[in-house]
Amino acid sequence: MLTARPAAGRILKGEKPADLPVRAQQTGRMRRIGVLTPFPADDAEGHAWLTVFTQALQQSGWTVGQNVRIDYRPGNPATMRKYATELVALQPDVILAITSAAVAPLLEASRAVPIVFALVADPVAAGYVESLARPGGNATGFTLFEYSIGGKWLELLKEIAPRVTRAAVLRDASIAPGLGELGAIQALAPSLGVELRPVDVRDAGEIERAVAAFAQGSDGGMIVSGSPSAVIHRGLIIALAAKHRLPTVYTNRVYADAGGLISYGANFLAQYRHAAGYVDRILKGEKPADLPVQAPTKYELVINQRAAKAIGLEVPTTLLARADEVIE
Repeated sequence: MLTARPAAGRILKGEKPADLPVRAQQTGRMRRIGVLTPFPADDAEGHAWLTVFTQALQQSGWTVGQNVRIDYRPGNPATMRKYATELVALQPDVILAITSAAVAPLLEASRAVPIVFALVADPVAAGYVESLARPGGNATGFTLFEYSIGGKWLELLKEIAPRVTRAAVLRDASIAPGLGELGAIQALAPSLGVELRPVDVRDAGEIERAVAAFAQGSDGGMIVSGSPSAVIHRGLIIALAAKHRLPTVYTNRVYADAGGLISYGANFLAQYRHAAGYVDRILKGEKPADLPVQAPTKYELVINQRAAKAIGLEVPTTLLARADEVIE
């Protein structure tokens, strides 16, 4: 069993969620929260995001080991259905579902257990909720972005590297967001004079071979669209972009912080904090059907100047002036 009991502030010190003890106090019914995520247990950023979630819960009065227990299931897209079934069988009060890769199998397993999702692109089109304002079922949560943001990523690529006439779009074809984002990029590409080449990101070997083949041509760049697989393989993708001197736009600052050139997207930490707020409200008696799905109110633009210099790229001053953060 992979049941885990993470405690705020401890995951970042090298402990895995499955290693953290519970010190239950028998002062009332212990509430139970499930967490299903496609990010593996040894992913440092995944630990940081989960720590933010547990800290936000504690601020609302929920302390792990005292009045709440967390059953944590990390994995990968291939294990989501198995772990979703396991979590539902534990009869939790609410489940936190990270990305569409977690939401879909949870809804297959139960239309009764309350679900709060985060990092999801289009829950209405995917059938997770009836509408953003009135979810209507047992799931609600927080969207990551609209598909139209894909056009913005291409605009940023042309702005930071005007010479680019070819762009590899790294996406996971097995999930709906990967197709939706690609469609938005394709719609804008002709007007910017950019030829696109989709690249699947499900397998590390496939990524390496496809990027190496793409880099043999001239005037190339890359866009990394949103998917759990891209986050999992971020180190490889960033290294390949540097090795082949390919200007690359990413969907979230986790990439820029790790050495990627430029990112534009919603803040993952904020999604986890907001999700903790909805979990708190459900634990206190509210229903997912009555909690509207919320979209990000702000997108962050982060530029890594070290990455730019490493590939001989000079970032336009107009773009630097618009950045929320510049990593020197």
